[in-house]
Amino acid sequence: MARSLFGTDGIRGTANLAPMTADIALAVGRAAGAEFTRGGHRHRVVIGKDTRLSGYMIEPALTAGFISVGMDVFLLGPLPTPAVAMLTRSMRADLGVVISASHNPYQDNGIKLFGPDGFKLSDEVEARIEERMQGYDGLAEPSHLGRAQRLDDAIGRYIESVKSSFPKGLTLDGLKVVVDCAHGAAYKVAPLVLRELGAEVIALGVDPNGFNINHDCGSTTPAAMQQAVRAHGADFGLALDGDADRVVMADETGSLLDGDQLMALIASVWKRSGRLRGDAIVATVMSNLGLERYLSGLGVSLVRTNVGDRYVTEKMRESGINVGGEQSGHIVLSDYATTGDGLIAALQVLAACVEAGKPASTVARLFTPVPQLLKNVRAEPSALEAQAVLRAVREAEVQLGKRGRLLVRPSGTEPLVRVMAEGDDQAVVAAAVDRVVAAIAALERV
Repeated sequence: MARSLFGTDGIRGTANLAPMTADIALAVGRAAGAEFTRGGHRHRVVIGKDTRLSGYMIEPALTAGFISVGMDVFLLGPLPTPAVAMLTRSMRADLGVVISASHNPYQDNGIKLFGPDGFKLSDEVEARIEERMQGYDGLAEPSHLGRAQRLDDAIGRYIESVKSSFPKGLTLDGLKVVVDCAHGAAYKVAPLVLRELGAEVIALGVDPNGFNINHDCGSTTPAAMQQAVRAHGADFGLALDGDADRVVMADETGSLLDGDQLMALIASVWKRSGRLRGDAIVATVMSNLGLERYLSGLGVSLVRTNVGDRYVTEKMRESGINVGGEQSGHIVLSDYATTGDGLIAALQVLAACVEAGKPASTVARLFTPVPQLLKNVRAEPSALEAQAVLRAVREAEVQLGKRGRLLVRPSGTEPLVRVMAEGDDQAVVAAAVDRVVAAIAALERV
């Protein structure tokens, strides 16, 4: 059975419109609960969320669904996605749930599911859950209904887990760090982690009101963080997204370090210390050619996957690789976490700079990206099958030649087609992208 509700990162949509309604959330809870009710033990699920207003609608609906099939529910409150993955494993829960639309605006929300191993579900399991949603009637007897309770120490458990990833014997004493929490799930935990490791912290995006998550802040709009680094004379800046599973950073000049630069640094440090398994990292088709060329010079391979940190993680598990991620800042370090964790990734970068005793602009900027351009066009995936678009793609590929690369794909979370090209000549890259974008846009005007 093909999936229709689940995309590249769970279910996502505008709050109170299908598929992000209370009744669908109820059905997801019931079906996912039934899928993961195996054996005779008391079954449990942990549920975390970000700070969106609609979380107050989705959370009780999911809870009711799980309780109706006999699962006990542990409510974590606002907490990063990687924290939920960690707690799913440490509490030996049967299922973990995150209510979040990640970097999207507050109007959207989403449901992400983790299995008992703390990893995101496969396409096959998501398809089975969708199938169960079609008229499932296996409700528990009144005496076997689940219960719900708050887990009050969830934040403390996660903070200790994150701090344990920072090298023993090192501190952030004497460093000034700007952290932008995007008014999202990490608004409490991120400043606390950095302060407890010794940093002087300037915290931005820590006043959520249900509506301001990701608004002109966070990893997708890092300008405020960069400006704060310059204004405060900080040593580093980091910006998380709404559910804190991705991060971008800034050096002491306020210049941005994206996920590719962060992966390059972590891979190089781990390669030197013998920690990099497989002499390879996993990245998506969006990662810059400059990263691939830099890693090749270290004797490190770059294995590419489709966009989505779930696909990165799956390839890492298949290949025994322990570093992977996306240019957008999802970085998965499987020695410490089962999914992208913005705080853990940032701490690895901070540790490398502390150990080197040099500024981030020297330590963390290891390669010059080749010119890369990404444009989004509002269109349905079917636009990619049109003859005019296919012809434009072929012509753009000829323009770029063997030293360039073109990627045209539908978004997995929005009604957009993404057109990306890269190569050594910026003008050629721009012309290739514009050619394809124009062909897609012409279809939408018809």
